[in-house]
Amino acid sequence: MEEGQGVAEHRWIGFVVLKGGELGEIVNFAGISSKREVGSRPSFFGFGPSADIEIVLDGQDSRKTAEIKTEDGKKEKHLLYYDGETVAGKVNVTMKKAGSKMEHQGIKIEFIGQIELYYDRGNHHEFTSLVKELARPGEITGNTSYGFEFQQVEKPYESYTGANVRLRYFLRVTIVKRLSDSVKEQDIIVHTLSQYPEMNSSIKMEVGIEDCLHIEFEYNKSKYHLKDVIVGKIYFLLVRIKIKHMEIQIIKRESTGTGICSHYRTQSALMFFLKFLFKLNRNFIKYFCHNCSRNCMIFLVTV
Repeated sequence: MEEGQGVAEHRWIGFVVLKGGELGEIVNFAGISSKREVGSRPSFFGFGPSADIEIVLDGQDSRKTAEIKTEDGKKEKHLLYYDGETVAGKVNVTMKKAGSKMEHQGIKIEFIGQIELYYDRGNHHEFTSLVKELARPGEITGNTSYGFEFQQVEKPYESYTGANVRLRYFLRVTIVKRLSDSVKEQDIIVHTLSQYPEMNSSIKMEVGIEDCLHIEFEYNKSKYHLKDVIVGKIYFLLVRIKIKHMEIQIIKRESTGTGICSHYRTQSALMFFLKFLFKLNRNFIKYFCHNCSRNCMIFLVTV
């Protein structure tokens, strides 16, 4: 390396950046040496973020939206789609400075369905991946729009955000550039439609303590919609102990992975406390337990 008057040269296979002193900046890529005068500070990535990318979906003003939780517990609203629906729209590329231009190695848009495990963020499972080329390598000299259409896209699963896993659908636009790509993502929410099961029999369950307490539960059906009312009966067949109160919970269990890599997470979705303030000769007392969000439970207690 020779040190001149504010100019330095360096050759290296790879990527090298040196700053400070009288050496100035030395930037080399793939063995190509370049010289830059001290005090010259061009953008590290050539032209930097010289353009904004916007994804506009067809009919987004009239299409239904849905909410979904993010990893930090907040709620976001996105456009709602169903399995088999076409996803179409346009990509707007807007130059930040009038009269500027941007060279690129191609522009593409992807429709991706992906499962992300929070404890294994390096590995994502893509169960749907479609790609369309919007533009071949060239130069953008002004604001430009590109249309796209993914016809009758298969969306086999519903969007979901849980404690250990997230299932998401999103569009990703990539402008391929020499050193750093420009990327824009936009999520959508997918709901799947299904029919009620033909067989939906009731459930009976017995619990208790031998010679002290014998309770029988009965639920009106075994499968419920998320917005269904859960209706059931509780029979106290044998009571020889004092009961202060009873808890009824809806527990959500999430399982991810298989075998030794399985992870489980349980969460109480709803909890109710039933206080026994009635006399033993009172039968068929109804408890209408109101919920905090989606579900309601109605239990008929018989003693």
